[in-house]
Parts: sequence; structure tokens; C-alpha cells
Amino acid sequence: MYKLFPHPNFSMVKEKSVGAVLFREEGSALKFLLLHYKAGHWGFPKGHVENGETEEQTLRREIREETGIANVNVFTGFREHTKYFFRRGNETVFKEVVFYLASCEAKEVKISHEHQGFEWLSSEEALSRLTFDNTKFVLKNALAFFSGQ
Repeated sequence: MYKLFPHPNFSMVKEKSVGAVLFREEGSALKFLLLHYKAGHWGFPKGHVENGETEEQTLRREIREETGIANVNVFTGFREHTKYFFRRGNETVFKEVVFYLASCEAKEVKISHEHQGFEWLSSEEALSRLTFDNTKFVLKNALAFFSGQ
């Protein structure tokens, strides 16, 4: 039997972020907020959990920092997460992102320095615009959550 040992230069970091599938009502339609990250992808507002924060505290802080939206209603009963690996320099990063469902009345968005744009989109448009399959899956589960209520 062979044992696999990590390369001596192998380094893995674990990170956790919290984000939101953030939406608002526009007439009888729902519009979902997507942010255009400077790295080029489209996704939901999210960010790292800081020491001592609960997931909801992180969620509210990150929405405020990334969008300027201070008042959100977080839905109980919806909590989805994604996990993935990515490279940062010589490190492999294992990232877990927990997503909640949240609504707001605000239409105006003030993006942070981390983003190059934003759009409020219908669910179909958002599914088409989201870059990564794992966030498309989260949005599909959010839509299923609505139909189950």
C-alpha cells in the first residue's frame, strides 16, 4: 500500500465566507442583485467571516460594505453552502461559502472597490449571468425555497 504525503512546499489554507442571494420586489417580479467582481466573474455579495462574528453579522456587514445597502430582511429556513478550491500564489485555498436569502427595498447600490459593476436581474437573467455553476445551484435552490412557501 502506498501512502500519499503532501509535497514539502504544499500549503492549504481554509477560508469561510458568508453571502446572500439578495433580491427586491419590482412590481410582481423579483430582481436579484449580482455583482461584477474585478476578477471578471458575476456573483452574489459575500465576504470573509471576521473573528467573533456570527454568520448573520458577516452577512449584514458584507452586504453593507459591498453594496451600501444597510437594511435587509434575512429569511429563516434558507442556508446553502458551496465548497471549492482555488490557487492563491503558491497556496491552495479550501473555501466554504454560506449563502442566505435576503430581501431589501433599496434599488440604489454603491459598489465597493472590489467590484466593477452590478445589475438587478430577473431569475432567468441572473441564472444566465452567474459565472459559476455552484452559485447557479444556490439561486435555483432559493427559487425552489420560494415555491415551497
